[in-house]
Amino acid sequence: MSPARFKSLQRLKKSLPGEIVLSPATLANYAGDKWFATHQPDAVALPRSTRSVSAILRFAQEHNIPVTPRGAGHGYVGGCVPVRGGIVLSLERMNRILDINAADFVAVVQPGVNTKRLQGAVERRGLFYPPDPASRADNFIGGNIATNAGGPRCLKYGVTRDYVLGLEVVLADGTVVRLGSRTHKNKTGFDLHRLFVGSEGLLGVITEATLKLIPWPPFRANLAVGFDSMPLAVRTLHAIFRAGFLPCALELADEFTLAAAYQRTKSDRLRGCRAHLIVELDGQTQSVRREIQDLEKIIRRQKPLFVERGLGAAQCEKVWKIRREFSYALRDTGLTKLNEDVVVPRSRLEDLFKFADQLQKKHKLPVACFGHAGDGNIHTNVMVDYAQPGAERRAEAALDELFRWVLGAGGALSGEHGIGLAKKRWWPQAVSAEARALHHTVKRALDPKGILNPGKFV
Repeated sequence: MSPARFKSLQRLKKSLPGEIVLSPATLANYAGDKWFATHQPDAVALPRSTRSVSAILRFAQEHNIPVTPRGAGHGYVGGCVPVRGGIVLSLERMNRILDINAADFVAVVQPGVNTKRLQGAVERRGLFYPPDPASRADNFIGGNIATNAGGPRCLKYGVTRDYVLGLEVVLADGTVVRLGSRTHKNKTGFDLHRLFVGSEGLLGVITEATLKLIPWPPFRANLAVGFDSMPLAVRTLHAIFRAGFLPCALELADEFTLAAAYQRTKSDRLRGCRAHLIVELDGQTQSVRREIQDLEKIIRRQKPLFVERGLGAAQCEKVWKIRREFSYALRDTGLTKLNEDVVVPRSRLEDLFKFADQLQKKHKLPVACFGHAGDGNIHTNVMVDYAQPGAERRAEAALDELFRWVLGAGGALSGEHGIGLAKKRWWPQAVSAEARALHHTVKRALDPKGILNPGKFV
């Protein structure tokens, strides 16, 4: 850090007592997320109000200091790594639920509100906020909005974008704008608030969100189904849709993932299982009880190894508890997990699993696939032992082939995690030159000096 920048940050610290931190230990804590890259910032800002966020951005704009907005730091693509130094702006102290209105079916929250905490608060009022990232206990609403987070329930209910009615955003020059509203329908001008959903901190800093709520479904039921082959599991998934069902979640896992999960959980249902499907329904008690029986009949026609039924929230959560262990189980293998959240059209699911099998044989690297099969969003994890000679080269080649195949199949690089740093080099392959130019036009209009989250894909 240059002496001039240090002096300017000292002045900012004096103007915002207790909100600007320059200690080396704190700077190190905000250097990265769950991806591999880190870079220490020059300062960490921990504002308590929109007014403070505005002051920080005005100051940064005036002094040409980079600002990297940050949530809880649980991203998987290096999206909050301050690669140009400057200020990491963490919204963790802005963590108040400002309003839950059962009559309007809205919640108004600050960006540092924990997702699981919000869901618990609205459920106690008989309401429902469906977006459910697997790490919901460890993430913030602001980060979910910045990445347009999804989760298992997005098959039926949609992703974070579908629940954002309005936003308060601080632009790069410190201007505070309120976009959208608390109404569930609004066609007044451009849909500008949605421009910031999924923007990965490149266009502005979210300081308040008005979120749509819906009635809480009173009953849940699910089926945990084992198969002796992945093609059979995928065909069963298609049979469910052909029968007219729209489950709230449809999750699929492959043999490598299940073997690792068995070692961690010792769950008998996973032993010897080559593919595993979780299908869940929710709604009114009588209709869900009837439909889960009909669904089980459809599934049993596919000759699965087993079908286990869970009725009610407690039994359903036992199934999901095992599903939430999958990522941790893969880490238990001692291999490095390159977590790629690719998406393919639903009709190409079986092809994706076949390609993953070919990929691991060609490059001699395990590839573990699991995730949100209902909407084609499969976490395709290349598992690497970097101690082996040539492992890094083979892993990079495997990722090149994976992304090339996914894009050729009409898919996308990311369904949930975003581009960040991890997928930056494949961005030009994924998006046309014209669309990239449009991204740059929007970026220049809102952040002409390029101070917001610099060094990323735009």
